[in-house]
Amino acid sequence: MDDVDDEVSFRRATQRDVDTVVSLLADDELGRVREQPGDPAYHAAFAETDADPNQLLVVAERAGEVVGTLQLSLLAGLSHLGTKRAQLEAVRVRSDLRGLGIGKRMCEWAISVARQRGAGQIRLTSDRGREDAHRFYERLGFRVTHVGMKMALD
Repeated sequence: MDDVDDEVSFRRATQRDVDTVVSLLADDELGRVREQPGDPAYHAAFAETDADPNQLLVVAERAGEVVGTLQLSLLAGLSHLGTKRAQLEAVRVRSDLRGLGIGKRMCEWAISVARQRGAGQIRLTSDRGREDAHRFYERLGFRVTHVGMKMALD
């Protein structure tokens, strides 16, 4: 679809979008295991995220419907001469619309916003099992430069 740029718009998510965003996060084999749609914890997490000016939870809309989501976080730090970093997370496109260029448009939009907000670098992590996602991000210009590690604090 060549006109996806004209068909997709972006806006800050609202409390009304939380259930839709969670359903997007749960709409794959990894998300089905770790997400719990309907849990009230998502609304509390949204309120905290929305109150932080360095967090931007976004929905992508097409024809009035939410078709994607992402979170862009701005991180201040001292390394690299105090370069502000942007962290791109939870990029999801509705499963029946994948492959139409919506995800590409979403990421390009997030990169542009990160630049506008003064970030000198944008980074993301992706589960090792998401090989299609890795190829997608590499086509956008992301490079594997570091080894990411996580530790659950439960």
